[in-house]
Amino acid sequence: MLQQVMVVFLFTFIIHLSETLTYSLRLAGVRLGKLAVALSLSGIILLVSRTANMLQGPLTGKIIDYSRNHPEFNLVEHFRLVIGASTLGTLAAILLFPSAVFLSSRVIAHLEVAGSIPLMVRSSASIQKLKHARAHLRYPRLEMLSRLRIGGIPKRLVAMNVLVTAIYTIGVLAALLASTLTAENSTAASQASGLINGFATILLTILIDPQIGLVTDKVLRGEKEIKALNKMFGLLMLSRLTGTLLAQLLLVPAAYWIKWMVGIL
Repeated sequence: MLQQVMVVFLFTFIIHLSETLTYSLRLAGVRLGKLAVALSLSGIILLVSRTANMLQGPLTGKIIDYSRNHPEFNLVEHFRLVIGASTLGTLAAILLFPSAVFLSSRVIAHLEVAGSIPLMVRSSASIQKLKHARAHLRYPRLEMLSRLRIGGIPKRLVAMNVLVTAIYTIGVLAALLASTLTAENSTAASQASGLINGFATILLTILIDPQIGLVTDKVLRGEKEIKALNKMFGLLMLSRLTGTLLAQLLLVPAAYWIKWMVGIL
């Protein structure tokens, strides 16, 4: 079963790595004045995330089935390991971010020349070009942290992103854990991740995405400098990292809350 948990760990790592790296495409698109192209490419990265999420679901369900047949199996600790993968994936994305922004700029430029993603992949997929990609790597520097003071970025935006990330990180896991806490409403609990993910979606749609859009538009119109967007994406990534750590604390309380909710519905 440990092997199965590690596969779920890997998929969780990929999900949070890819979702966090979408910020690099958006930033590269603004720098080049090609935001629409960047957003279309970010859909490909999100496709990787959604595919990993689709494969992760049944595997996590099998872990639940195993825990029911083996009472000695510590489900909570293994779920904490999976949440740890989200932290590592987000941290890896933060470390790769400078390189990802530079490479994203190259990808956007190549897409404009090629005219389509299949043609771009065919013209770029060569061993020589992949080796040359190493020359475009950029390493994060400690001085970058000094530029991430929260001044100029709404504190509410950062705090809400922490909470939203924490909720999304544990949504499915808390529902599955809740299904092991109640025999009467086990199936209902396992399908109840929307009870908390829905709250996160509301916060994301109403409070977070509009703020990101406003700052992005002001940079595109020249009303703000690009460094404002650099700072905002930097703080959003750090808040995502903090959110994955907060998820460790919320996992068990969220499971009991779901158990209580399905009991009164």
